[in-house]
Amino acid sequence: MKASWDIFCTAVDNFGDVGVTFRLARQLVAEHDMKVRLWVDDLSAFVRLCPGADAKAELQWHDGVQVCFWPGDWQPAEPADVVIEAFACRLPPAYIEAMKARNPRPLWLNLEYLSAEEWVTGCHGLPSLQSSGIQKFFFFPGFRPSTGGLLREAGLIDRRHAFEQNPTARQAFLADLGIYPQADARLISLFAYEHAGLGSWLDCLAHSQAHSSVQDAQPTHLLVPEGRIISDVERWLGVDGLRAGAVHVRGDLTIQVLPFVRQKDYDLLLWCCAFNVVRGEDSFVRGQWAGRPLIWHIYEQDDDAHWAKLDAFLELYLAGLSEDAGQSLTQVWRNWNAGQDMTQSWSALEKHRDELTRHAERWCLERALQDDLTTALVQFYRNWI
Repeated sequence: MKASWDIFCTAVDNFGDVGVTFRLARQLVAEHDMKVRLWVDDLSAFVRLCPGADAKAELQWHDGVQVCFWPGDWQPAEPADVVIEAFACRLPPAYIEAMKARNPRPLWLNLEYLSAEEWVTGCHGLPSLQSSGIQKFFFFPGFRPSTGGLLREAGLIDRRHAFEQNPTARQAFLADLGIYPQADARLISLFAYEHAGLGSWLDCLAHSQAHSSVQDAQPTHLLVPEGRIISDVERWLGVDGLRAGAVHVRGDLTIQVLPFVRQKDYDLLLWCCAFNVVRGEDSFVRGQWAGRPLIWHIYEQDDDAHWAKLDAFLELYLAGLSEDAGQSLTQVWRNWNAGQDMTQSWSALEKHRDELTRHAERWCLERALQDDLTTALVQFYRNWI
């Protein structure tokens, strides 16, 4: 008999939480034959990730997942065998009471945000007895073997390698999005939050010969999915109302605005690029599976806790890089996340293109040796039964 799973997700001000939980739900169904309900309190965010979804439907099915609207006025629902409280959201009190009355009681998991901090390894999998009398277990995604791992579908890396070796497939995908780069252009994707120093980076790309000390300076085709960074791009271009399909050329830089693509297409977009700027959690992980150098625009927290998370990841990621390349990458990431001028740090980073590309692929393959997050969750449930 299939185990049933309820995943609860609140959409805050971005798409990352919904993106992670929908990936998880799809994989539970497709690869582990589970029965999954995904409860989302704001379906408008879900619609952006899943074309064909209905923002007003109380119940709908997508990729085998039962997607349910999580209303403020909660209606009774039978709890599942496994209940996931994603990213510190709070279950409806009436649902917790139903969990308490259920026999046997469900496995209650708090799926935490991704972090490379070492303390995570000591907290992963620990139980906490709640006032309801039910134990809740804390499950931490992570980069170390002693954590829950990262979301990764079966065969993902092999599919990427096959795509990379098929120029026709790459060209067809880009053409479907209306992307026709120059033959010698470097593709870069830009999916980021607002960034006060973005103009200095765009200046570097627009004047690659002047800002680069490498001999193979080349034109850049920058692909910008619609999102929060658009206003900064508009400011640099001196235009208003950028929409999907817009193309602007400044010197060595072509900027093209793309529609907000579905998750599967976003993977292909990352695979087409030589460098990716990613944000939050979901696109950050997908950027790593792309095996390309990247900048991580981490989600800013009021207490500056994001800096500790950024530094903890860099401490792991820099292992195996030369000292110069590691210092250059660190400075670019710190400047980007502080909204500072990018001119000098980006120019220094450009000297290490080849080394960073080799390192990104190596890092990807090493992380792929660890069980993926979904498999780890299923195994945790089976061990708990």
